[in-house]
Parts: sequence; structure tokens; C-alpha cells
Amino acid sequence: MKKGLFITFEGADGSGKTTQVNKIKTYLEEKGYSVVVTREPGSLELGKRIRDILLNYEGDVSDKCEMFLFLADRAQHVDKLIRPSIENGKIVLCDRYTDSTIAYQGYGREGDIDLLKHLNNIAIDSLTPDLTLLYDVSAQIAQERIGAEKDRMESSGIEFHKKVRNGYLELLKNEPERIKMIDANNSIEKVFEDTKKIIGELIQEKLGA
Repeated sequence: MKKGLFITFEGADGSGKTTQVNKIKTYLEEKGYSVVVTREPGSLELGKRIRDILLNYEGDVSDKCEMFLFLADRAQHVDKLIRPSIENGKIVLCDRYTDSTIAYQGYGREGDIDLLKHLNNIAIDSLTPDLTLLYDVSAQIAQERIGAEKDRMESSGIEFHKKVRNGYLELLKNEPERIKMIDANNSIEKVFEDTKKIIGELIQEKLGA
């Protein structure tokens, strides 16, 4: 039985989700909660090496290879950090998780979504987030926020990123109880207030605090 909470943050690069992860960490710690902040890919040492390949490798990478690299990082991440932290009563805030694979490798790369869901479930051994926050912003605005310096994934083109956004919206439609959308076009402080409200409701429901 889970003792802590598992919250994931999803959205395009440039949506501002990473900023919100850090702000929520500080907010929850000030309220006395023990918080673990992590990310995918590349939280653990093995994952950092995988992340470097995924984001910076200059050669051609097949879609299947990309998919398995993300899944390998996730399996290590869940077994060695996320699950133990939850079992020790921590609130885990994770910047990207399974939904990223479905949105990017499924909808963006036009992969087999049912297969990706199956492989995801093997990698995570059924560890589903208590809450997923989706920071929604148009693909055009997200790309403008990133600027000229882009990694391999960010450089995949505007049409790819439009498909990714549509994929996220499809996930939201299919799992409205788990996934909550936040309008990331708003100011950082407005987005933070929306984030606090949703997470506060989860804590009240799950932890009674």
C-alpha cells in the first residue's frame, strides 16, 4: 500500500512545467512534507548516460531504439528511486513519465500506441501516478519559448510537436480523473496558483492533511 504520493508533470518543452515542479517542491516543503523531485529521462547515473544519447546523439536513431532507451531509463528509475521513495512516505514530483512516451513516441512518431502502453506497464510494474498535471500550450508558443538552442527532441519540427500536443489532449480525454489540464499560456504565478489548488485537493483526499 502506497504511503506517499506520486505526482507527474507533463507537457511540451517550453510549457513551463519544470518551473512549476521546483516551485511546488518549495511550497510543499514549507508545509512540512518530505518531497523528492526527479525527472525523465536521466535522474539516476545510468539514466544520465541514456539522456545524453537521447537528447544529444548526432547520428540517426531509429524510432524503436528511441522508445526502448526511454523505457530502459524508466524501469531503472521506478525500481531504484520512485517506488522506494513513495513507500517511505515521500511526495514524489516527477518531470515526465509514461504519458511522455505515449505523446512523443506514440502520437508524435506515429508509433503503435497499444504496444507502447503495454511496454510502459512492464517498465513501471503498474506504478500509476496519483495525479498527472498537463501544462497545455500551443506548439508554436512552446517552440518560441525554447529559443534557438534546441536538443534533438526539441528540433523535431513544428508538425511533430503539434502531434505531441494532440496526443496529450487525447490522453486527457481518456483519463480525466488522473490527468488535470492547466492553461500554461497564463503567467507563472497564475499557473502556480492553479497547480497548488489541484495538488492541495489531492493531498486532502489522499493524506487527509
